[in-house]
Amino acid sequence: MKKAWDYKGIVEKFEANRNVEQAGPMAAYMKNHFTFLGIKSPLRKQLLREVFVEYSLPEPDQLFEEVWKLYELPEREYQYAAFALLEKMKKHLSAEDLPELRRLIETKSWWDSVDSIAPKFVGDIVKADPERGEKVMLEWAQSDNMWTNRAAILCQLKFKQAMNTDLLFEIIQRHLDSNEFFIQKAIGWVLREYAKTNPEVVKAFVAEHPLKPLSKREALKHFK
Repeated sequence: MKKAWDYKGIVEKFEANRNVEQAGPMAAYMKNHFTFLGIKSPLRKQLLREVFVEYSLPEPDQLFEEVWKLYELPEREYQYAAFALLEKMKKHLSAEDLPELRRLIETKSWWDSVDSIAPKFVGDIVKADPERGEKVMLEWAQSDNMWTNRAAILCQLKFKQAMNTDLLFEIIQRHLDSNEFFIQKAIGWVLREYAKTNPEVVKAFVAEHPLKPLSKREALKHFK
């Protein structure tokens, strides 16, 4: 019999495995934007698997309430735990949840959190409900928040043949002049990934648009 969901089950396991020696280098890798417990990815995933075996998942209407309990804890591993909970319950996500996902993107923002949310959770919603999802992505592309812009660029990262190139290119063109490293890198990344599916379209887009050198270099990385 599983226990009722309690996010403190994660806290207890994580605290029991706090490693001060590993926490410092992990924080340094993230430019000291966040503190860490010092739990590396393999152990963290193992501990989370144990929690999901021991505890029932929360009710769908309580999902984001429980996600935020984890996300608001100071150490970075708790944000990763929040994403693991979202992953376990991603079948319940819909376009109605895009505002909450945006709030996660804009809170404790860094490439690791945004890149966990955008291609997976946001992308799945956009693919399942393109009419509403694509409209929201165009809104995100116009945001004053750079990380929300990056999420809009990367939401179709894994789409392959399902890629809406009109949407992708419209969003990219809004940010061609951006001097933000993380925007330039995202543009190059999504184009490089799509080039595996449709190289000629990507080559033509790069040839016809004034991409920043970083974006262009990344986009064409796999071309000889």
